[in-house]
Amino acid sequence: MLIAGEVHTGLLRAADPATVEQARRLVDLVVGEPVLVSRRPIAYVRSPEIPVGVDCGLGSAADTRRVRGVGTALQRAAITGGHVVQGSAVATLLRGGGSARQPWSHYLTRPGVIETLGRTRWDEVAAALAGPDRPGDALDLGAMAGRVADRVQRSAPRDGTVRLRAPRTRLRWTARVGPATGPRIRYSVRSDDLRMLELSVPDDQPPPVQELAALAEDVALHDWLLSTLLEIVGKSALGVIERRAALERLLPAIDYLLHLWMPAARGEELSAAVWAALDRRPGFSRQWDTLVHRIRDQLSVGAVTALAAAGPR
Repeated sequence: MLIAGEVHTGLLRAADPATVEQARRLVDLVVGEPVLVSRRPIAYVRSPEIPVGVDCGLGSAADTRRVRGVGTALQRAAITGGHVVQGSAVATLLRGGGSARQPWSHYLTRPGVIETLGRTRWDEVAAALAGPDRPGDALDLGAMAGRVADRVQRSAPRDGTVRLRAPRTRLRWTARVGPATGPRIRYSVRSDDLRMLELSVPDDQPPPVQELAALAEDVALHDWLLSTLLEIVGKSALGVIERRAALERLLPAIDYLLHLWMPAARGEELSAAVWAALDRRPGFSRQWDTLVHRIRDQLSVGAVTALAAAGPR
């Protein structure tokens, strides 16, 4: 069995952060279905899951032997802290019961499951779903994730001036379920906007699909936070331009981002294992803490300089 997904993460394009109620309305994408709302430990809302029917290839552009997949994937949207929008898509891939395609009624009874037709080599399918290139008729979970994120962005209010702009990032992820002694984790940066998370989990007690999807969204959120803060600090030109001007460039990051860092806030045992690996290498939390300390040091020096310039009263 193979579980695959993609998460797109970006900043809500609005002048002010959304309140919990405003965010709930933005992700209320399915009439009659409840929106998940959580205020602890950080404000978080998530849309109901939307099934998307697929009948497509699962191989890469270089494959001569194509595997066909039929079924449904699930897409959803979330807003964290009133600032960060995520679109996510996930599907569980299983071998079909035969070589013939079934009626749609068969696949619709198993939302989020795609059955493969033809001889399936899971290593090849996982590599194809993780690869940067794929045929135009192949399964594209990234397009599903991008569409649901765009849908939320189009509904966001456009009044006022947006103080912070940041590019969207993509996290592709796969989870192989099979015989193993424990979870194996591999994270890599493929390009400026594309990351890859590959997991292998034991089949004796595999985590629920929704737990894996939430874990991927958590990793994608914090990867985006770290990437965005790195870019902001780089553009602030600390030590190059006058300190007050540099601090002005950092203020949106202080207002929008610093309070959102909370990895594994809603995670389970697997989430703790993944974050322990990410903090060992590439060192997510160490790099974040270094950046935050640098910003706070600049604020402290700026405050001391301003007091000294004011002189005694």
